[in-house]
Amino acid sequence: MTTRSWSSLSIDTTHALRTAASRLSDEFAGTFGAETIERFLHSSYDQLEPHARVTKFLPLLAERFARQQLRAVAKLEGLHLDSRPTVLFLCTHNAGRSQMALGFFEALAGDLAVGWSGGSEPGHEVNPAAIAAMAERGIDISNEFPKPWTDETVRAADVVISMGCGDACPIFPGKRYESWDDLDDPAGLDTTAVRPIRDDIERRVRELIDQLELTPAADQHVGRR
Repeated sequence: MTTRSWSSLSIDTTHALRTAASRLSDEFAGTFGAETIERFLHSSYDQLEPHARVTKFLPLLAERFARQQLRAVAKLEGLHLDSRPTVLFLCTHNAGRSQMALGFFEALAGDLAVGWSGGSEPGHEVNPAAIAAMAERGIDISNEFPKPWTDETVRAADVVISMGCGDACPIFPGKRYESWDDLDDPAGLDTTAVRPIRDDIERRVRELIDQLELTPAADQHVGRR
């Protein structure tokens, strides 16, 4: 994992990343040292920067991405006792299908499971039509952002759901994999055309939650049209 130095970034970005590192250090105190946290934070920033159209919020997004990876590493190394199942949703751009699936999964499973998402070729932003279609169901995915999958998140996941990323989706032994590659890609579609895809994703997520024997305690938050 190679990263740039602090000095190569602007003063504002450096300040924002140092503030993020401080928050992560407090959160992972006793689990990871400052050097490890800074390494993941800078790596996250470097991975997100090429896809960002607006860089103002990059440090915050890098913090969120780094947090996900640190939690994955903590799980892999047995540094915490969280026994909840972790599900990773993967698609090509992490801008439509995987984001909608994650939105439904988090809304329905609540605190009973952990959900992540990623893409093999992350896009620039989450599909606006997908955001609008999910909002109709009372689920806000407008604050999500496209991000790549990492070895840490894939290895730490108990279930990996692939949606159209084909051979680019990572395969590790001992994982439960499911292919939802027959889902249509919502890229370039309007909200009306995205609705059937959204509903198909919801059906599949509900089936997955049943298979994992998770009670959809948050079901009341998912509105019906």
